[in-house]
Order: sequence, then C-alpha cells, then structure tokens
Amino acid sequence: MSGTLNKVMLIGHLGDEVKIHYFEGGNCIARFPLATNETYTNRQTGEKVTNTDWHNIVVRNKAAEVCEKYLSKGDKVYVEGRLKNRQWQGEDGNMRYTTEVHVQDFTFLTTKNESMSGGQTGMSNTQQSSGTQPQHNPSNTTAPEVPIDDTEEDDDLPF
Repeated sequence: MSGTLNKVMLIGHLGDEVKIHYFEGGNCIARFPLATNETYTNRQTGEKVTNTDWHNIVVRNKAAEVCEKYLSKGDKVYVEGRLKNRQWQGEDGNMRYTTEVHVQDFTFLTTKNESMSGGQTGMSNTQQSSGTQPQHNPSNTTAPEVPIDDTEEDDDLPF
C-alpha cells in the first residue's frame, strides 16, 4: 500500500464553550477542547480508574457558526477530521507546539441538559412525549434514534 491516512474519529464532551474568531472576508474559525475518557479496573487493587485525554478541536466557516450556536460546555459530540500540527512563537520568545483535530464532519449526540437530566439520549422530545414518529425540527440537535433489530437468530460466527 503506497497511500497514507490521516483520520481521527472522537466521541467526547466539550470542556469549554466554543470560541469563534472572524476574519476579513467573512471566514471564521471555532475552537473548543474535547474530553475523551478511558475507564478500566486495576487488576491489583480492583479500583476503577478513569483517564481523561483532552483534544484541541478546530472547525471552520459555516460549520464553526453551527457549533457556536448549538454546542455548549458538557455537550457530547462526535467529530471526524484530520490531525494537524501547528507551531508559533510565544510572547516569551519560546516556540510553542500543538496538535489539533481539524473537523471535516460532526454530529451532535446530546446536549448538556439531556445528559444532566438523565433523559434518553438520541431521542427527540417529540418521540419521548407522544411516541409518534419524529418530525423535522431544525432546533433539535440530537441524532435520531436508530432502531436495533435484535430478532436475528444466533449464528456460529466468533464475533
């Protein structure tokens, strides 16, 4: 294989509000930190251990404006993009380096209000209250629920 691949897929929670910066000409860029967690049980102590990694997320133009409008600290989001390294000279004269995820696609999974209230994630308010089919609602920022068909019979596949 002679090609290369630079692809990142993350599901995490916003660690701060979306910060947006507008440039001359109408373009803009938004940045926010995204936290992902890894949880495991320590075999020796039996203690549950959680490690959090922070990722610098960068979104551009119209997608940046959408993120600023609908996302807030604590929201759960799926982002897909590319890793990019950046360097600059700090005010103290030292070179600074950072790695960022430049987003190409994203999906809002839950809002802070849904995750704090213990609501069913992935379902719109219309589905929760009346049990009817979801209606198109541009202010709804959650992903639609995908029905799971668990009526399939068990097979002999090892996975």
